[in-house]
Amino acid sequence: MIPYVEWTHFNIGPLTIQVWGMMVALGIIAAAFAATRLAKERGQKPEIIWDMTFWVILGGFFMARVFVVLFYEPEFYFADPVQIFRIWEGGWSSVGGFLGGAVVALFYLRKKQVDVHAYADTTMFGIPVGLFIGRIGCFLIHDHPGTATDFILGVKYPDGVVRHDLGLYLSINGLLMFLVFLFLLKRKAKSGTFLVVGLIWYGVARFLLDFLRATEGPIVDTRYFSLTPAQYASIVMVALGLWLWKKRK
Repeated sequence: MIPYVEWTHFNIGPLTIQVWGMMVALGIIAAAFAATRLAKERGQKPEIIWDMTFWVILGGFFMARVFVVLFYEPEFYFADPVQIFRIWEGGWSSVGGFLGGAVVALFYLRKKQVDVHAYADTTMFGIPVGLFIGRIGCFLIHDHPGTATDFILGVKYPDGVVRHDLGLYLSINGLLMFLVFLFLLKRKAKSGTFLVVGLIWYGVARFLLDFLRATEGPIVDTRYFSLTPAQYASIVMVALGLWLWKKRK
């Protein structure tokens, strides 16, 4: 059992730093750095990865918000549309962010007239380490509580109930994926491997882990036919990964 430790923000002089935002920012930087290192090894242009990262951040955060508004809490936001713009109060979807980031990256790489598939594979290499770091922020603010459990990695919440903590699990998932990616890199995996493995791995992991999300309490995900919006997105990710794998073969 893991004790409940909450760290939401800290101050540097008059400036208040939000821990979740800080960890997400560090995750994005780490992901871009890892991808540019691989780009150099593959003879690709690292500056394209860095430049693309800026636009991916914008597209990712935009769709992360849109996804929450449309699929997680539409009644709340449409009842008071002003709330849509109160982004400092939270309300982001990681799968929405992936979607927005992917669309922007696709357009950007095509505009640069480079091998889209090869650069997408290089970019995917860095994403797991970004997830590992960014999701630590989710764990520290505990915005993804799960169902009650006696699992060794369960977190004892203030109400005395030991629960799965999806922020912790998704962070560990990112770390494990990155370690596997490093192994594949050492084995000289062919271009396209990280894209296929990443899509299938994350899609399957997210689909299964979302069954552990809390079904009652102040923080409960919206469900459609017993599945969360992220689970439907995960199915699409797995299908895309399998399609790319078949195309490679």
